[in-house]
Amino acid sequence: TLFGNDQTRWTSPVPYVLDQSLDLNAKGVILKAFDQFRLKTCIDFKPRDAEEYYISIQKLDGCYSYIGRQVANGQVLSIGSGCDSKAIVEHEFLHALGFFHEQSRYDRDDFVTIVWNNILKGKESNFEKAGSDISTTHGTPYDYRSVMHYSKDAFTNGNGSTIITIDPKFQNVIGQRLEMSYYDVLELNRLYNCNSTISLNWFCGFSNGTMCRMDRCSQGNINWEMVTQVSGGPNSDHTTLPSGSGEVGYFMHVSTATGQEGDTAQLETQRMTPQRDCHIQCLQFYYYHSGNESDTLNIWIREFENEQDLTGTRRLMGQITGSQTSHWRLHHVSLNASKNFQVVFEAHKGAGRSTGGFSVDDINLYETECPHLTLQIDDFQRVLNTSASGSQIYSSRQYSSEGYAYRFAVIFYKTYFKLSVQLLSGDYDNQLEWPCLGRQMTFQMLDQTPSIQQQMTNQRSFTTSGTSWWNNPRQTGIEQFVDEKNQIVYGGPLVGFSSFAYLEETQEREFLKGGSAIFTFNFQGRSTIFSS
Repeated sequence: TLFGNDQTRWTSPVPYVLDQSLDLNAKGVILKAFDQFRLKTCIDFKPRDAEEYYISIQKLDGCYSYIGRQVANGQVLSIGSGCDSKAIVEHEFLHALGFFHEQSRYDRDDFVTIVWNNILKGKESNFEKAGSDISTTHGTPYDYRSVMHYSKDAFTNGNGSTIITIDPKFQNVIGQRLEMSYYDVLELNRLYNCNSTISLNWFCGFSNGTMCRMDRCSQGNINWEMVTQVSGGPNSDHTTLPSGSGEVGYFMHVSTATGQEGDTAQLETQRMTPQRDCHIQCLQFYYYHSGNESDTLNIWIREFENEQDLTGTRRLMGQITGSQTSHWRLHHVSLNASKNFQVVFEAHKGAGRSTGGFSVDDINLYETECPHLTLQIDDFQRVLNTSASGSQIYSSRQYSSEGYAYRFAVIFYKTYFKLSVQLLSGDYDNQLEWPCLGRQMTFQMLDQTPSIQQQMTNQRSFTTSGTSWWNNPRQTGIEQFVDEKNQIVYGGPLVGFSSFAYLEETQEREFLKGGSAIFTFNFQGRSTIFSS
């Protein structure tokens, strides 16, 4: 990065203006990227009031930015055609915040070789080093996974790669465009002299047998215990699952094999304070259910009026019950705490015989909206390899906040897969605006690295625009299935990303963990694209 000084560093929150030239999809992606900065760093962003220095985000020819704070009265940052992805937006804003390209580091020759003869004529300046007189590494190692690194074939003239990694196993890693890496985040926080985050962000993976200041209590003869495995399953914690670290890990388990019907056990977090004005939190955790189908895991929040309030007010926010699981499963619970609060995991023993119980691990609590839909596919590589090309796995029918019915699909093609969304007929079709335009659809394949701060998730978005794809499926769609009310459900076309990822891409990071792949989906209306 540039040497940090008051002339080139921004003051957080960084003022910005979204120019009218920007596509609607780009605007939504930019705001999602801002949430990643808030979640992982100490940098915040705000719409400009009257500040002299601000970032003017425009749709010009390409994706580019100045390096550091350079220009008064609207420093231009371009998000042009094809630039509207989270990683590219993060890349350009890291430039604006003071980052050079990673391969411009003054020590880069120890890690990569620049093949000058393969560079497109006139583009050589993109490969110059930033000397130690104007830049610093902040003590971070050279990062092949940086979102600021060029790919191996950047600006090639067709004669071969322009960048060769000294360590060949990183040759196909450089140029990743998932999102900011761990060291990108670390270097940004060091540049701005901080180690906190803007959004509330709490994580507990029970590593090394620590409980993250959580408390336990019970009413009856069942209790939460810290364990490394359970005879009825799971055989491992979630944190260290293959493709995890392979170490022995810990998780919390409550057995319902003993005790009486109605016994409960609570696992309570410390008190936490919302940091953002929007009062939206997402609780994300993995659970394993090996007990009786009548056992329940209740998720409460307890809000406190003040420091003297020792009891608080409890509200039930979510519940898990029903069939046993054979894998760790991801679960989200949307919260809306406006005061100091704590989260309570309450196991409740139901009727009937149990040989197991409930387990929880890798808990993240953060201040952005939860995914609208989660679809987990276990034994994913086997399913991909053995399914007939074009075969699909669908989510159940869902409803957007506006009332549009839809479902999410993963479509298999042996070595790669497609993600799509399909509008369906639903209960509110007569009350809705048709065609369904200006809605942003966001698809993710989750990097299951335990802490959300260190995840590098594969995310893509598009916004519905003027084609017949988004007409009322009750009028223009075809029959799909019969619902629980014995009504025919009609569907429009499947629309999405034709090759979301190839199998080899899922081997990076922890996209497949314990054999499971996890996909999330968000369906946002015009107004919610721009809300907190």
